[in-house]
Amino acid sequence: MIKNITLGQYFPGDSVMHRMDPRMKFLLTLALIVLIFCVRTVYGYAAVVAVLLLAILLSRISVKYVLKGIKPLWFILVFTFILNIFFITEGEVLLEWWIFRITEGGLIKAVNIAVRLVLLVSITTVLTLTTSPMEITDALERLLKPLTVLHFPAHEMALMMSIALRFIPTLVDETDRIMKAQTARGASFDSGGLIKRAKGMVPILVPLFVSAFKRADELALAMESRCYHGGKNRTRMKVMHMSFRDFVALGIVAGVTVFICFGF
Repeated sequence: MIKNITLGQYFPGDSVMHRMDPRMKFLLTLALIVLIFCVRTVYGYAAVVAVLLLAILLSRISVKYVLKGIKPLWFILVFTFILNIFFITEGEVLLEWWIFRITEGGLIKAVNIAVRLVLLVSITTVLTLTTSPMEITDALERLLKPLTVLHFPAHEMALMMSIALRFIPTLVDETDRIMKAQTARGASFDSGGLIKRAKGMVPILVPLFVSAFKRADELALAMESRCYHGGKNRTRMKVMHMSFRDFVALGIVAGVTVFICFGF
């Protein structure tokens, strides 16, 4: 299940999505995330899903690969679904058993949260799969650049977020390696109650934290040895510029926004 996490991974390619301006992709992703929490009807969700499927199609990445990142979230999805079903008592009672009561309002709320979580993860996954860490850093820095007049460290903030995204798949691989090593030594992570499983995670977390700090130290040393420094005078190998495809994507998301904001 750990290996199924795709958020933060980059899938090299030359598709329409890969060639889009990273600034536009980042802004449109934020817009879609906001729209997800504004949707109130089935038609609104259908519009967001249509945009997501179009983005996946244009990225030349299989839908199965994108949705693979949902598998590690099944526990959270089921847990939040059950909480909302049994603890929200608004609306007509659909089923009642002992002290539990399933209402129409609770069921609708549970489905809404589950769908929103799936869409949220899928949309951000498409962004990271089609945008390299360097492009994300440059895009964030350019978007945050107006805040530098307020002495906001735009470059440092963008670099920090990019490194955090880049370390997600690295830590996932490290976790999987540690779990296999501990399993070979006789450890079991799937048996016992909740408390026993929590205690069983200690042999994983300790070496994982040690490895994370070691990798961070190695990264800092590598950057220093290459005389890396941020700042306004830093040059870039590739200059970002908007193209026709970026404005077409903007028009599509703007159309979906109008569609949802007018009550659909």
